[in-house]
Amino acid sequence: MKKNCLALLAGGLSAILLPLFLGGCAEPAKPEGKVLVTTFPIYQFTRNVAQGRDGLKLKLMLPANLGCPHDYAPTPQDLNLLGQAELLVKNGLDMEAFLDRAIARVNPELKVVDTSSGIAALPATGFHDHGHGHNHDHGHGHGHDHHHGDFNPHLFASPRHAAEIVANIADALAEFDPAGARLYRANAAEYSERLHALADEFEQLGSALSHRKIVVQHDVFDYFAAAMGLDIVALVHPHPGQEPSAHEAMRIIEAIRQEGAVALFVEPQYSDRTARMIAAEAGIRIAALDPVANGPVDAPLDYYEQTMRKNLRIIRETLAAEPAE
Repeated sequence: MKKNCLALLAGGLSAILLPLFLGGCAEPAKPEGKVLVTTFPIYQFTRNVAQGRDGLKLKLMLPANLGCPHDYAPTPQDLNLLGQAELLVKNGLDMEAFLDRAIARVNPELKVVDTSSGIAALPATGFHDHGHGHNHDHGHGHGHDHHHGDFNPHLFASPRHAAEIVANIADALAEFDPAGARLYRANAAEYSERLHALADEFEQLGSALSHRKIVVQHDVFDYFAAAMGLDIVALVHPHPGQEPSAHEAMRIIEAIRQEGAVALFVEPQYSDRTARMIAAEAGIRIAALDPVANGPVDAPLDYYEQTMRKNLRIIRETLAAEPAE
């Protein structure tokens, strides 16, 4: 009798526990990993890829209003975030030059994803000789004195390259959280399709422009300009955020006149005081384009697209596109 009771008890426990076990296998656990993203534009791309995946903890490392982290020094809060992270998603191409030493210090085992991986990069120009046009050659090994080393890190400012970044992010998240891989890749495919369509609009506009020679504040628009067929003849800030001397400003004005540039585009991330003086002296138009290097902390998921469409309208108005036939 005692033996029969034990058998019944064991059978009852099995009946209770087996469905729970099988249910756990059928329903993948929510991810608990902490994903840290360095800059605002890469964070926005990552948010779009990860939307709908409950439990994935995304965190922006650098302030949303910072812009490109030129010569950035990490704070104790940054180091704390790095120490807690399990996956770091970065821009790459030496945009975050401070990271290697910081990671070695606080989290040497941290898995790092370089979102620029596999994307064809333009050489960093430095553009110290304002009298010469911008070389868009994709060759390597240029020895320019530039903050980012050999390559231009501003891939995010090009909708076409943004789509490639999104694909890299989806692959990284799928490897980090395999249970969410299907969602990540579906989100990335949909978002990338919209970004490619946006890039098509810019390129179509570029083919219709009546004026193509421009001046910009720094080299954030190199990829953008190359895709549209625009020729950047000078930079106001060869070193981002550093105002040109009076002599350098005069060389920019001379370059504008010699090359026949028609517009100077400034960025909301930097002061436009010197740029406005240069544009006024050279007699050319000035307008603001936003590369989406920064933005509001609570930006909507389509903030990049909204901002780029505004840029599209400003370029059309400033460079006087010819009507399409």
